[in-house]
Amino acid sequence: MKPTDRSSDCATDCASDSASNSAAGKSSGHPRLQQAAAVGVATVALVLAMALGAMTSAHAAANIVILNQNAAGVGFNDPTPVAPVGGNPGTTLGQQRLYAFQYAADSWGATLDSSVTIRIGAAFVPLSCSANSAVLGSATTAEIWSNFPNAPRANTWYPGALASKLAGEDIVGTPGAPHMSASFNSRLGLFPDCLPGSGFYLGLDRNAGAQIDLVTVLLHEFAHGLGFQSFTDEETGEQIQNTPAIWDYYLLNNHTNRTWVESTPAERAQSAVTWRGLSWNGARVTAAVPQVLAPMSNLAISGGAAGQAAGNYEVGDASFGPPLSNPPVSGQLMPVVDQADGTGLACDPLNAPNALAVRGNVALVDRGSCDFITKARNVQAAGAIGMVVADNQPGDVTGMSGNDPAIAIPSARITQASGVAIKASLQRRSRTQSGVIASLGVDPNRLAGTDPQGRILLYTPSIYSPGSSVSHYTTDAKSNQLMEPFINDDLTHAVKPPRDLTFPLLQDIGW
Repeated sequence: MKPTDRSSDCATDCASDSASNSAAGKSSGHPRLQQAAAVGVATVALVLAMALGAMTSAHAAANIVILNQNAAGVGFNDPTPVAPVGGNPGTTLGQQRLYAFQYAADSWGATLDSSVTIRIGAAFVPLSCSANSAVLGSATTAEIWSNFPNAPRANTWYPGALASKLAGEDIVGTPGAPHMSASFNSRLGLFPDCLPGSGFYLGLDRNAGAQIDLVTVLLHEFAHGLGFQSFTDEETGEQIQNTPAIWDYYLLNNHTNRTWVESTPAERAQSAVTWRGLSWNGARVTAAVPQVLAPMSNLAISGGAAGQAAGNYEVGDASFGPPLSNPPVSGQLMPVVDQADGTGLACDPLNAPNALAVRGNVALVDRGSCDFITKARNVQAAGAIGMVVADNQPGDVTGMSGNDPAIAIPSARITQASGVAIKASLQRRSRTQSGVIASLGVDPNRLAGTDPQGRILLYTPSIYSPGSSVSHYTTDAKSNQLMEPFINDDLTHAVKPPRDLTFPLLQDIGW
């Protein structure tokens, strides 16, 4: 699993899972679910025009327009002067925000196929944030529909934009209403209590540096609004009006080999909190997986003293240092011990005994007290050829964030339980040898982020994460995917293979 960068999106609908199951206005046979979150400002529904209209390609397969829902003087209408940046020609903050929105919309428009114009109701508003973390934005389909003309499956919920595409007509409860709703953090990076210094980069060229690339976030959120999300309640497993969503036909419980359509509410709820328990079973995605994903990282423990700890361990990857690869980096595993309780934090340069122990070997350190980069620097300076970090809290496999081009050794993170098992095999070591061999490499028979049958996994942490669980790809995937629950620094603006698996999933559900 890879590290994540700075902050999460708020996947599907941050505000509420409440539903209004009223008639859609077309006929009583077209029920809908209203999921648009209130933006907290006066709504001014203005279709984005100005110079942005020229950006829409005449050859786009779908026309997507932005409905500006900000009041005068704020958000998209913010008059603060700014200089053009990264191909974005806007001269005010509001203009640049609008331009980036339409750029991302045009990118999706060139990818999709629909004869019905797709409308996105959007606003920049204050969202939850602190000095160290922030909600970047959220997006959701505004309505869901079943039993519309040409519906591929009867009695099945489809997101509004997709339902309109399949029907060949504009299906909305109110004429001109948005098919999806989106809100983004207007305070990000602009105030000391909201990720100062890490605001949105409004350029179009992916040169975000320390900032957060807005176009990448928009491509992610628009995918949610197009249907990359669950409509079934992940906590209870209950379906809206006891009706499955098209998403449910492809969510496979890989422990029972039953889709969510075939499962009980209790089974659905349990699979949503089973780590690596849900797979995407769509043909388009599964066919594209070998083009996109790389082999899974692996820690192999062996040697005469390994005992019951011998075997292969799933690991979290580091964003720093060389990636794990074959042939693996192998050496005796030696723990750093610099705390009274026998743990080793490696937050300071290693003392002589610890430096002697790790020199030419793989260092085992504990998570805590300082960042992963500091630990890697210190064990590398002492001569270690690799680093394994054992977690200090129960939980699932997680990656390690940070960046330092001077780090030249591979690193991997293991769970607390794995750390306990491996440490037990190190009790009879000498000062320089343990007889336990650690090999940091990859499993050539398994692609990162997939189940044993080669299907990509969904994000299902063992502790339910509202707005993130189930409606995203796993964070185990390599390379990082656009539709993971966090924004990673190495993402491009791609949504299709060979770089990304977002569009194949939308194709699976009907796009």
